[in-house]
Amino acid sequence: MFKRVAPYIGEYKKYTVWAVIMMTLGIIASILPYFFLYQIISPLTRGESIDMTFLLIRVAAVAVCEIIYSVSYVQGLAFSHVSAYNTLKNLRISLQSKLEKQPLGSIKELGTGRIKKVFTDDIDQIELLLAHAIPEGIANVAIPVIIIILMFIYDWRLGLLSLVPLIVGMIAMGMMMHQGMSKMNAYYESAARMNNTIIEYVNGMEVVKVFNKDGDSYKRFGDVVRSYRDFTIAWYKVCWPWMATYTSVLPCLVLLMIPFGSGMVLGGIISLDKLILVMCMSFAVGPSFLKALNFAGKFPQLDYKIAELEKMMDKPALKEGTADFTGNNYDIEFKDIHFGYDETEVIKGVDLSLKQGTTTALVGESGSGKSTLAKLLVHYYDLNSGAITIGGQDITDMKLEALNNKVAFVSQEQFLFNTTLYENILIGRPDATEDEVMVAAKRAQCEEFLNRFPDGIMTQAGDGGKQLSGGERQRISLARALLKDAPVIVLDEATAFMDPENEEKMNAALDEIVKDKTVLVIAHRLSTIKNADNICVMKDGVCIASDTHDGLLQTCTEYRKLWDASVSASTWKIKGA
Repeated sequence: MFKRVAPYIGEYKKYTVWAVIMMTLGIIASILPYFFLYQIISPLTRGESIDMTFLLIRVAAVAVCEIIYSVSYVQGLAFSHVSAYNTLKNLRISLQSKLEKQPLGSIKELGTGRIKKVFTDDIDQIELLLAHAIPEGIANVAIPVIIIILMFIYDWRLGLLSLVPLIVGMIAMGMMMHQGMSKMNAYYESAARMNNTIIEYVNGMEVVKVFNKDGDSYKRFGDVVRSYRDFTIAWYKVCWPWMATYTSVLPCLVLLMIPFGSGMVLGGIISLDKLILVMCMSFAVGPSFLKALNFAGKFPQLDYKIAELEKMMDKPALKEGTADFTGNNYDIEFKDIHFGYDETEVIKGVDLSLKQGTTTALVGESGSGKSTLAKLLVHYYDLNSGAITIGGQDITDMKLEALNNKVAFVSQEQFLFNTTLYENILIGRPDATEDEVMVAAKRAQCEEFLNRFPDGIMTQAGDGGKQLSGGERQRISLARALLKDAPVIVLDEATAFMDPENEEKMNAALDEIVKDKTVLVIAHRLSTIKNADNICVMKDGVCIASDTHDGLLQTCTEYRKLWDASVSASTWKIKGA
């Protein structure tokens, strides 16, 4: 366990060591009063009188020990928290570096709920283990062990009597940990499912309300919450008997010592003051040992949590080269592309050429592989086999930054940050001037809705861009792409939220973006791509035909069927309208 934590503690290990030292000092100070108590009681059992000065010195010593305990323990906690929070910082940074190296598609598959739980909830829970379990656990087990050894040295018979409750308690503790560990994996999986379901429930509330699916949605929400509750309670029920056993037995080291020790005193085997001393020692051992064993149950959790965090983020990193872009031009080649999610192959040997300065459209039914092929070009995923080149250079040989500088990706779901619209456009090229940002916004046909806001382009977008409509968010994303001015443009359903009254403006914005670029566009509305230089028809992960619009109408049955459906949809009207 310590081996797994050590890489993240790093230079802050010294704070953990000092925390253990200070807490051990504090525990010693908390135990010494029992010996002072013995010094007071022992003379009384022999019928001797106690000098007042002797008594006051012992009382003062107890007070000093309590002060030392408080100060040292608090200082130990301060050291442990410095170590813990910096360890969490290092852990988050390490996981973040692993996360950003993974394929973007894999990150999306994890889901925002799972990632949020990892970086906040799961790591925050580790803080308790690092700040308390390690330093307090070590300190609380070291001193009781020393005292038990002293008890055996003083009288081995009384030492054996004190060990019986310890052995019973530790067996119960071991059984509880065994039961807990056997179900720990299922417990955390149940918690992750609940977390993702709650986030989905909240995000989908609008759709649920509109389509009167409250019952179905709430049933799923309720089922997963109840499942988590039932699993947790069942888990606790298995552990409760063992927990009750060790929490009641462990603090009572005198359980056998009082009756048997008293018999030994009455039989003249040992003296009464010896029994009292060992009993005072046992009172010092119980609470510390119980706390230590409670922390012992946390160590497997710490090991498990860090292992799971590392496992989740330890997927193969995206293949990334070290070269800058050295291509001869901006021609794009898909060469025998094969790709699948897990065991399911979705792109099956696609060959496709995109010439510089031309527009190539991908069409096909949903699930045919259009969007996947586009995402492979921007390196969302690594290929199973084949190659994608720009200007003759394999995209996996480039630095990801170099590839991103050459490709602008505009999808149907564009995320806006909760900052100004100006800052959101500036993401396209952070070193752009204010005039350049304004020109990009104008070319993307944003002026119409920007003029509606009192603060214009300095208006806050809101969470996820909620201040804007879907079409307006897309025009902001188009402004980003215009500002970036990349030579390769990928448009994945970029007009999905186009309003009929804004169609002309959106098309004008797109015309501005694709001028003199190598363009790959995906659209279900075929009327928007009929003038493309080349149209590739996708079906079941295969490019079954490639030609111009007129050529495909003559030679490709699948395209003609898609075109007829598109024309029918565009002329569809409500009966009686």
